[in-house]
Amino acid sequence: MRLLLLSDIHANHTALQAVLNDAAKRRYDQVIHLGDALGYGPHPREVLDALRELDAVCVLGNHDDMLLQYADGRRETKDSIVSMALMWQLARLSERDVAWVRLWRDGIDDPDVGARYRHGTPVSLDDYTDSVPAAREAFAHWQGRLGFVGHTHIPAVYATLNSPVGDWIKAQHFTDGGSYMVPPSTRVILNPGSVGQPRDGNPQASYAVFDTVRAHFEVFRVPYDIERAQEAALEAGLPQVLAARLAIGK
Repeated sequence: MRLLLLSDIHANHTALQAVLNDAAKRRYDQVIHLGDALGYGPHPREVLDALRELDAVCVLGNHDDMLLQYADGRRETKDSIVSMALMWQLARLSERDVAWVRLWRDGIDDPDVGARYRHGTPVSLDDYTDSVPAAREAFAHWQGRLGFVGHTHIPAVYATLNSPVGDWIKAQHFTDGGSYMVPPSTRVILNPGSVGQPRDGNPQASYAVFDTVRAHFEVFRVPYDIERAQEAALEAGLPQVLAARLAIGK
């Protein structure tokens, strides 16, 4: 099986369309979205429609969860760009859209692949797998072999030996794309990066394909019409910083 791994679209349909056009050139069997379809961007309905059409397996991200909290009145609105964007999106989503997001789970174990899908780390929705110490902590509390996460907006692999966690943990990042063959003796946490808001200095959209037979993980960086995405954000009245950051990948 070949998994198309998407994460952190953040309501940027312009970037998502570029990614899907690129991914169409590569065979894949199942789409996995690792959280944060919503938040920040101007296209919440379009992104949810696209994920539904792909029959994607979606896990809950922290922004998706915050939107549900706002919908239920369980969270007070704040004077922040995160809150402003989510409240703007919530006003534009249908009851059907919100009901679908409610079905997304905070982590999924896939016995066919032998993998766990979760937004932050294999053991957390909100924590970040963004450093060797953070990966060591995650490996210590999770005994699985394949973990797929998002949240950092940075495509990366963290690997440790398939043994009690010690000092041997390696990290590899994919600023310009690249591939990683998972060795039989290692446990890994794999991050495809962000479709809609990369933060590694490369503004190109990021996604990955994982071949379960070959245990091969490949990250692709895709140029898209950033100016068009920026214009859509500004026309929506979203904070200017959300448009500006798209051009610098930060």
